Amino acid sequence: MLKNNLLAAMLFVAVTAQTQTLKLDAIIDSIKQSHPVVKMYEHEIRSMDEAAKGAKSWMPPEFSSGFFMTPYNPMRWQKMDDGMGGYKEGMGQYMLGGQQMFPSKQKQNADAAYMQAMSSVEKEKKNASLNELINDAKQFYYDWIILKKKLVILDQNEKLLEFMIKNAEIRYRNNLEKINAYYKAKAALGNVQNMRLMFENDIKEKRIRINALMNRYAMTPLDIDTSYELKTYAGLVFDSSLFYTSRSDLKAIDKDINLTWLKQETEKQSLKPQFGIRYEHMFGFGGLPMQFSLMGMMKLPLTKWSSKMNKANVESLKWKAAALQSQKEMLLNEYSGMAYGMRNELELKQKQLKLYDENIIPALRNNYKTMQLAYEQNTEELFMLFDAWETLYMTQLQYSDLLQQALQLQVTIERLIQKE
Repeated sequence: MLKNNLLAAMLFVAVTAQTQTLKLDAIIDSIKQSHPVVKMYEHEIRSMDEAAKGAKSWMPPEFSSGFFMTPYNPMRWQKMDDGMGGYKEGMGQYMLGGQQMFPSKQKQNADAAYMQAMSSVEKEKKNASLNELINDAKQFYYDWIILKKKLVILDQNEKLLEFMIKNAEIRYRNNLEKINAYYKAKAALGNVQNMRLMFENDIKEKRIRINALMNRYAMTPLDIDTSYELKTYAGLVFDSSLFYTSRSDLKAIDKDINLTWLKQETEKQSLKPQFGIRYEHMFGFGGLPMQFSLMGMMKLPLTKWSSKMNKANVESLKWKAAALQSQKEMLLNEYSGMAYGMRNELELKQKQLKLYDENIIPALRNNYKTMQLAYEQNTEELFMLFDAWETLYMTQLQYSDLLQQALQLQVTIERLIQKE
């Protein structure tokens, strides 16, 4: 038995020693470094940057080899008697040829600018995704703090109920108490214990979610620092300059608009002529002299039938940029309205919390103490004491719920303005 107790104690000490107590900043840093979405975007960005290195490449040269103007009859390839004591040159040639198209410098520069800018959109999308993950972590963190506060409330009220129950049992045996209030207290104790199980399970769920955000094993032991700050945003103006400088999704749209104009420029450059050169060398058969061909080449995409697609793409990209600009303005209007509404609600919650702190809870606590003193002096009955306890207990839970709502509003505002 002693050995089993010792083993259990050692196991408890080992688990306790391994349990980390993390502050919110440490959790956020871990998410930035370890969450898979960060690596996903970094790999995507690297992929685009690597692809951009080939933006100024040339078209591959083309080579050809074969017979040129050669008769089907091989006998005609050789020198032939001209019937006058001389010889006639053979017919046919073997040809080697090659050609190369020269890229337009302006087209290369346009392609390079477009491809190099592609990763800028992904960088902002990565920051936008991180903003969501970080504020999810904040929400779980603050919910965990509230659950811990509620467990403290349960501990305190469980002791008060145990006092009432024990005292009522003694009084009932001495015919000094009615039994109905005693059973109400027993039921309330059971409800408190049931709520404890629920809150402890909720804490486990928050621990699992935070571990997952840090890309750790979900069941890794973890505890949090319960310090927090309820902020005020009274002096903050939720205008376009704030959101344009802070929100990565709006920056991503700006980058996407720029990318659209760069793509349009590549389409415009595709409408310009392209030049090339072709050289061919011929080996003549049957004494035919060697010959060559040197030609310049030019592609003309400006013709009506060959430029339709490029011109259509240029027009399409113009309207795409306009659509992105409208989307940005729509989001800005939505964010601004939400932020002002959330701030107004947060200010209300803060005023209510102050009222609870300074007036409501102190008054109910004093009421309970007064009832407890009167009960101990046999001037009040148990059901009156129980009623005073129940009012205080429910108000304490209401205060915790109100604080949780205020912290949720704070997280929502920080999510909107993308503040870590």
